Amino acid sequence: MNPMESTLQNPTLAPTALSISRSKGMVIGFWTVTALFCLQIGFTAYAQLRLPQVAEMFSQLGFPAYFRVELSWAKLLGVVLLLAPVPARLKEWAYAGFAITLGSALIAHFSVGDGLKVWGWAAATGVLWGLSYFSWRRLQQARKIAVGEGVDRD
Repeated sequence: MNPMESTLQNPTLAPTALSISRSKGMVIGFWTVTALFCLQIGFTAYAQLRLPQVAEMFSQLGFPAYFRVELSWAKLLGVVLLLAPVPARLKEWAYAGFAITLGSALIAHFSVGDGLKVWGWAAATGVLWGLSYFSWRRLQQARKIAVGEGVDRD
């Protein structure tokens, strides 16, 4: 086949080129939002461990000090699981843990009457979580299709 052949003469060239470009875009998009999400979660874990004003906020929400430390280490472990080449089931558990954490943070802030400046960070991080999780799921589906495993219906 002549490399200069147009897609009009051979229409099978277009979908392949389009799918490769789309696949690269999906991967770049996934890693971009996942990196931003992991940076945000990593920052909050650091702040919970090291900044006295964040420790005070935890107390105002009614949480014990040990929970703040436990939550911070769990966040750091979750970040490692999202960034490392680990089995998909571990990544799924990390995403589930982050969803529970972010949802709980919003509920806690709403329950004490905190304003947008306080709970806005949790909401914005939740948006990054959603973009990362759903792009990861799309990549998982694309890989299954590429290797001929079929499509999950969940």
